Amino acid sequence: MSATPPNTLQYRFDGPEEAPVLILGPSLGTTWHMWDRQIPELTKQWRVFRFDLPGHGGAPAYPAGSVSELTTRLLATLEGLGVQRFGYAGCALGGAVGIELALRHPERLASLALIAASPRFGTADEFRQRGVIVRTNGLDPIARSAPERWFTGGFAAAQPAITEWAVQMVRTTDPGCYIASCEALASFDVRPELGRVGVPTLVLVGSDDQVTGPAEARTLVAGIPDARLAVVPGASHLVPVEQPGAVTDLLVRHFSTAWQPVFETSTGQNALPAAALKPVLSAAPPQPLQTGPVAEIAPLAVPPQVQGRPDPYDAGIKVRREVLGDAHVDRALAQADEFSGDFQEFITRYAWGEIWDRPGLDRRTRSCVTLTALVAGGHLDELAFHTRAALRNGLTPGEIKEVLLQAAVYCGVPAANSAFKVAQQVIREETTPQE
Repeated sequence: MSATPPNTLQYRFDGPEEAPVLILGPSLGTTWHMWDRQIPELTKQWRVFRFDLPGHGGAPAYPAGSVSELTTRLLATLEGLGVQRFGYAGCALGGAVGIELALRHPERLASLALIAASPRFGTADEFRQRGVIVRTNGLDPIARSAPERWFTGGFAAAQPAITEWAVQMVRTTDPGCYIASCEALASFDVRPELGRVGVPTLVLVGSDDQVTGPAEARTLVAGIPDARLAVVPGASHLVPVEQPGAVTDLLVRHFSTAWQPVFETSTGQNALPAAALKPVLSAAPPQPLQTGPVAEIAPLAVPPQVQGRPDPYDAGIKVRREVLGDAHVDRALAQADEFSGDFQEFITRYAWGEIWDRPGLDRRTRSCVTLTALVAGGHLDELAFHTRAALRNGLTPGEIKEVLLQAAVYCGVPAANSAFKVAQQVIREETTPQE
């Protein structure tokens, strides 16, 4: 166990001190105990390092809002322990950390296993919506729905003790850290970079995973040059818990046979063997993978170099999506035609790229100003989607109510009356947990 300053992670070691280090990274809402059933076998060959995400499992609640920040904290923890080189296996958000390590710090990584992982986890809107629900209702709705996301129905029914353990694990997580982890997943997208993952990689997925299932696993395998796929039958998202024996066997086989040679510091390169064919490790007969071009992970086109001040359009579309959500922006752009297209470009470039992206006010404050202005102008359609945006930007329903009450004094009671009706409906929709 460890004392944990803000720039590091809570951790524990198991296994012989002289053995090579193997790191196990957890999923969102779990603790290092999700790996308990793998420890006896893995510690026969490795010194196993497990860590908790911030605010999970009693870890100090120092939120980390990006996968990059989580990776930096992990490396700072390892630096303090003198661990330079290691194998890494991570589940879901823990898998995202593994991909980040492979892309940004390949010299540290000997081998990689990605479990229930994806180069992009759903859509940003899904995770920001989850953050809104937690901010409004706490973690109880998320905790109660965790078993159906994590386990097959048969396993949840047959293992009530494990199911209750899962619920309590989520329920005792710090809400602010959970929301920050949702934001980390919302902003994670490495589809164009998968070809740069240069370590031997096992991609492992449960056959019944409805969160990051076999389709996402095959995207990883198609994009990573030296990757193999393992599909575990009868398992859902938290496959190390649901099928511990199968996962342990696959990890032992992978890390025993695919441990990359030490990074050559004099040349900055590894001497890598020719890539082998990618077998499919599963109980079912192997089926050929689709290895043709994948549109979603094609490299991004490099924009032409421009002189002087950069065009704010790219920053604008990014901020616009983060504040209003992908679905809203996609709908607005899809509806644009020759007549309205220039206006969509105008507001993206100037409203979002110039004003919303300015550092002088944070997004919560900008949402307060925007809501007040929309009430004053009677722009109720825009008030609806900016109420959603305010929730995403971190305002609580109570704070939105205070903004509207303030507007009632300065903008007029009739305007505020209409605004309350619109905002009330939006808040109900956004903060009601999905059954």
